[in-house]
Amino acid sequence: MTPTIIDGAAVATVDAAGTEHASGHVVVENGRITAVGPGQAPRPAGPHTWIDGSGCLITPGLVNTHHHLYQWATRGIAQDATLFEWLTALYPVWRGLDAGITHAAAAAGLARLATTGCTTAADHHYVFPREGGDQFEALVSAARRVGIRLHAVRGSMDRGRSRGGLPPDNLVEETEAALIATERAITDHHDPAPDALVRVAVGPCSPFSVSRELMTGAAELARARGVRLHTHLAETTDEEEQCLAEFGCTPTEYAERLGWLGEDVWLAHTVHLSPEAVKRLGATGTGSAHCPTSNGRLGTGLAPVRDLLDAGAPVGLGVDGAASNESCGMVEELHQALLQARQRGGPRALDAREALWLGTAGGARCLGRDDEIGSIEPGKLADLAVWRLDGLDHAGIDDPVAALVLGPAPKLRLLLVGGRTVVDDGELRTAPEAELARDLRAAAGRLKAASR
Repeated sequence: MTPTIIDGAAVATVDAAGTEHASGHVVVENGRITAVGPGQAPRPAGPHTWIDGSGCLITPGLVNTHHHLYQWATRGIAQDATLFEWLTALYPVWRGLDAGITHAAAAAGLARLATTGCTTAADHHYVFPREGGDQFEALVSAARRVGIRLHAVRGSMDRGRSRGGLPPDNLVEETEAALIATERAITDHHDPAPDALVRVAVGPCSPFSVSRELMTGAAELARARGVRLHTHLAETTDEEEQCLAEFGCTPTEYAERLGWLGEDVWLAHTVHLSPEAVKRLGATGTGSAHCPTSNGRLGTGLAPVRDLLDAGAPVGLGVDGAASNESCGMVEELHQALLQARQRGGPRALDAREALWLGTAGGARCLGRDDEIGSIEPGKLADLAVWRLDGLDHAGIDDPVAALVLGPAPKLRLLLVGGRTVVDDGELRTAPEAELARDLRAAAGRLKAASR
């Protein structure tokens, strides 16, 4: 690949020192960042691509730490429900998922993420209908089609209603079968290489849909295979009440008893944490995927993001599933995270640069990739977002990071994943957007018709 030079843009590197350049450059070669600094870059004598970044801000590509891409086929349902009501309404619909529906939903969702600045997405797929085909392959092939990095979390549920769980019995797996299928997903799809486009994590769904045996077995499997662990935890007060009644402890205490705290674990939501639980996540290096828009849509509460950061816990951002966040634009989560932190803790609880850190370096740390992505530094992968800030929407905001986080969601001038162009001038270049939209409409119609 010939070198690519992006010149004349503001640069927020999100490195450890918080280095920024009011007018600077980034140089990319062979999929990696080779230079970043102030002023113009030296122009090489040989072939190269030069991009005028005037009026733009360059940031690391955004990292989405929690999603359910299959839910793009079921947006707009159970609009005013609590989490448990919402799940009860949607499980019967999801029972009709097949591989074609999941692929169409995932491709559309990943396209939306890409056009809103996301270069790496973690997707937690835990619904495997018995006649649903190869759900995991459908997800992975969608990521390859769109061209952003995927952390595919092989989820599982083995606790149906007859065992006190929420899912219908015909939507859960047998414990041993779930573990075997999870190991197969690792063998077939996990790439440990530093520039991997697809990695696999192990992700039993949640304490109210998974048995103790599956939780502990999954942790043992993940650590034996050297992959990461992910699950939902402490999302609602209902969950805490159920854990206290059933196990005599809080969700965080239950997770720790089962070996589910540690530097190889990141947890979705963590809204309802006691001060002691916050300290435990910080002390153990357990990550949190903060999903502000979904938490607001379901009314689950305000996560203690400031407290977690102060405790030293890794915190990233997630859009969560499209059935509880119908927009699923990644850049919007920067804005929502800042607003919710301030609603909880006042106007100094989170600033614009901390919000950008959550969406980049913090997310990379949650996924165990902070040495590869999440900041603009020589040697790191060239996953870059170039935001256009020179129009009416951001006119007069002198601070480009404030414009990005506090202002309207800007359009992308460019999105690079490993130096490859995925979005150019606001448009997805890896797959036709009209085709993705058509496929999604057809898939959603088919799924809803099957549930009637």
